[in-house]
Amino acid sequence: MNVKLFPVLTIAVLGGALSGCSMAPRYERPAAPVADSYPALPAIAGNTPSAAPQGKAAYDTGWRDYFTDPRLQQLIAAALEHNRDLRTAALRVEEARALYDVQSADRLPNVNANVSEARSRTPAALSPSGKAVVGQRADAGLVIPAFELDFFGRVKSLSDAALASYLATDEARVAAQLTVVAETAKAYYTERALAEQAALAQRTYDARAKTYGLTQQRLEAGASSRLDLRSNETLMETARAAALTLARQRAQAANALALLVGEPVPASGAGTLSALLSDPALDAMSALPEGLPSDLLARRPDIRAAEQRLLAANANIGAARAAFFPRISLTAALGSASPTFGGLFDGGSGTWSFTPQLVLPVFAAGRNQANLSLAETRKHIAVADYEKTIQAAFRDVADALAARTYLGSQVTAQRAIQEAQAERLKLLTLRFENGVASSLDVLDAQRELFSAEQSLVQARLLRTTSAIDLYKALGGGVK
Repeated sequence: MNVKLFPVLTIAVLGGALSGCSMAPRYERPAAPVADSYPALPAIAGNTPSAAPQGKAAYDTGWRDYFTDPRLQQLIAAALEHNRDLRTAALRVEEARALYDVQSADRLPNVNANVSEARSRTPAALSPSGKAVVGQRADAGLVIPAFELDFFGRVKSLSDAALASYLATDEARVAAQLTVVAETAKAYYTERALAEQAALAQRTYDARAKTYGLTQQRLEAGASSRLDLRSNETLMETARAAALTLARQRAQAANALALLVGEPVPASGAGTLSALLSDPALDAMSALPEGLPSDLLARRPDIRAAEQRLLAANANIGAARAAFFPRISLTAALGSASPTFGGLFDGGSGTWSFTPQLVLPVFAAGRNQANLSLAETRKHIAVADYEKTIQAAFRDVADALAARTYLGSQVTAQRAIQEAQAERLKLLTLRFENGVASSLDVLDAQRELFSAEQSLVQARLLRTTSAIDLYKALGGGVK
């Protein structure tokens, strides 16, 4: 029985060996459609771009090392665990892995155990003996059903495409993790900035409401004019409107943070944005070496995912080419047969069958050629997608580098404006008390100071989010 099975095993092994062949085109990574270096930035208004910082690359910097605020670390950890987009991305990976396992299973023969019994009755009119005959047969054995001997690599190409799709999905999961880390940090700092601005607006409103009340008393005493009263009222209501607007924006920012984290976020006990991120802290966050654009090919998970999709499209061309050639399959069985179950394993009951089959495509109404054209077109689409992903990554880094170059000086300039406005208000208040300046000058200085204070917080937030964007653009680690 083993001798009779030898041809079956030989052909199966030979088919497995030849399945290493592939008709897929030789893969060559497309050239990166970007410059060899990031754009040089000019000196503007006394700001001279500094030399590129030296240190650990973003890719090698885990998010816990980059974001050192304990509360933010807790929020990011919760987001990585509970965020629904990440759950979906993880399930997509499992789905892709299962599809790959299904496809790769076709590279090995399926072996089924089969036990069956059949009974049939032949009427007397059809029986050679002229009598009704009842037949009975029992079979048991192992069956290899229609195993394709992959001489031209069709099954291997389909398996390679499924593997590349699985790897692309896994890279997309990593990219989603990096996005969640960055967006959680940005939402956290945005909420803190809005909280600081709202508190500033509330303090300003309280001060102006007090001034308005004093002006109203002075008007009743004949020591002030209705113009002063209305001017103070305008400033008070402006601060009130700003406080209400910022309170609404802060609540919405807190809701956005809760959505990213994936669970309710307790009321924040953290400090203001200015307290959380002093200038040295922002300098440290921004001090990431940008490297060369070519480094992004290995660092950015979205680029790696795009290349895996390109590899999948390349492998599908091999499968489409193989469809033009004969398809050879094998069906084999080994077992025993008997008129009754009891005699299945008696001596002399052994059976075997060996059925090779060759299918040669003769006429398919252009189907195979259309499938090949479709596979080639999809590869061209994948190439374009890969190149666009690289270009988008290059722009992300270039934008973040431009922000790093100029936003630090912008924050410094905005702070100088705020300090100058505060000093201007102080001097005008003294002049007003001495009867030299008018109350309108003081009110104008108050308005300008409030605007400068709000702009300083906003500039700090822009610098913070730009540092986070740089970390993400350079493929920051999600370890």
